[in-house]
Amino acid sequence: MNRNPVLDPTLQEILQVIKPTRADWDTRITVIDQLRNVLQSVESLRGATVQPFGSFVSNLFTRWGDLDISVDLFSGSSILFTGKKQKQTLLGQLLRAMRASGLWYRLQFVIHARVPILKVVSGHQRISCDISIDNLEGLLKSRFLFWISEIDGRFRDLVLLVKEWAKAHDINNPKNGTFNSYSLSLLVIFHLQTCVPAILPPLGEIYPRSAVDDLKGVRKTAEESIAQLSAANIARFKAGSSRSVNRSSLSELLVSFFAKFSDINLKATELGVCPFTGRWENISNNTRWLPKTYSLFVEDPFEQPENAARSVSRKNLNRIAQVFEMTSRRLASDSNRNSIVGVLTAPHISQSLVRTTSLQNHHHANGVRNPHNQSRPWNHQMQQNWSQSNTIQNPPYWPAPPAWPRPQQNWSQNNPRNMQGQAPFRGQRPVITQTPTQQQQQKSQYKNGKQPMANAPSGSSQSQGHIGKPPGQTNGVSSARPGAPISQSQRGQMWRPRT
Repeated sequence: MNRNPVLDPTLQEILQVIKPTRADWDTRITVIDQLRNVLQSVESLRGATVQPFGSFVSNLFTRWGDLDISVDLFSGSSILFTGKKQKQTLLGQLLRAMRASGLWYRLQFVIHARVPILKVVSGHQRISCDISIDNLEGLLKSRFLFWISEIDGRFRDLVLLVKEWAKAHDINNPKNGTFNSYSLSLLVIFHLQTCVPAILPPLGEIYPRSAVDDLKGVRKTAEESIAQLSAANIARFKAGSSRSVNRSSLSELLVSFFAKFSDINLKATELGVCPFTGRWENISNNTRWLPKTYSLFVEDPFEQPENAARSVSRKNLNRIAQVFEMTSRRLASDSNRNSIVGVLTAPHISQSLVRTTSLQNHHHANGVRNPHNQSRPWNHQMQQNWSQSNTIQNPPYWPAPPAWPRPQQNWSQNNPRNMQGQAPFRGQRPVITQTPTQQQQQKSQYKNGKQPMANAPSGSSQSQGHIGKPPGQTNGVSSARPGAPISQSQRGQMWRPRT
């Protein structure tokens, strides 16, 4: 494969934008704590625990990703079955309590879904949340994805890029008959299992049966048993001296990913994607998948024989294949950086990165250089914040989180997300809201040779909080404790496998 010299650095630029910062972690932790407080006001839910799962736990979320939360009724005790009717009743009571608190908006009760869900948006942080009851299966799958990401770091980068690409082309919305994020993650796993040489093993070698079926008995015992067996098998795979090492670059893996599924609409008529075995499986010969009633079959390796892509419709599958094929062709041949960004990202990101290039070129043309005789990076502070944010190894819900200093300056107006955590309207730049008095104060501080950092007004772009937030807060989280360890209550009951 001929490597596109522009693609790898462009992918790294995109990842710098979409990977979460420490403030993004803190924001979600604050939302979880707020939900815990609401829970205490519901008599029937007192004693229940709030557990995040999904991409937040698997460390596969982007800066503006949603937050999946499970309200666990029997945390730490025996695993009991909670009926759908009871879940609907409890979520209805929680809905009324959240509405009364005034801290949440856009409350929507998806009562007749396969898993009843309460959809809300946190009023202060603007984080979309999907709340369910006793979603042990979701918690377990999230942990498996996190363990898999520790096998090879390219897996996480590929998932983040593929999810952003899918959102940009409107094929990451199960409501509209396209992929959910979990099925996209499974496609990335399958790609890394079937590339040559393989980067990931068949998931049956990590856990030899449907893991969800083993969630029975005492919860702590069941979870630890699954974790220990998985950890031992992962360690065995990583230590294998006989396996060949795949040294493909991130760009090569991404291009081959799109090429592999460019005819997925044709393959899907006879073959299913099976991450458990790590190969295409013939649907007609697989009794677990019959009778076939889906346009595309991507088996859930942790809850067999469930289809993780059951939401994909036949009409949309043809369009999905076209998007795969177009992207594969463009990435293999296009050496224009801005064009590549436009193919892989949504407008608010691509427009920001295009502005970055324009500013860099402007500085270079005017001879603006740093002491090492290199063109000065656009918004060096923002790039520094991004590089700090990408050093995280584990989500803060795992034990022993890394120390992480908070950035000392807020991001500039060119941040691809505006200061309230929302995407700007297409074609619209974020607006800094300051009163005339605040603007005059800031001008006078600069006039006197002072940089308005510590004493900046709360509406100033130089304050440590977001625009319009109280001073000393970022995304509603106090910044008075840089690098503070995650408390035991924040960690919840999640664990990583013992090695």
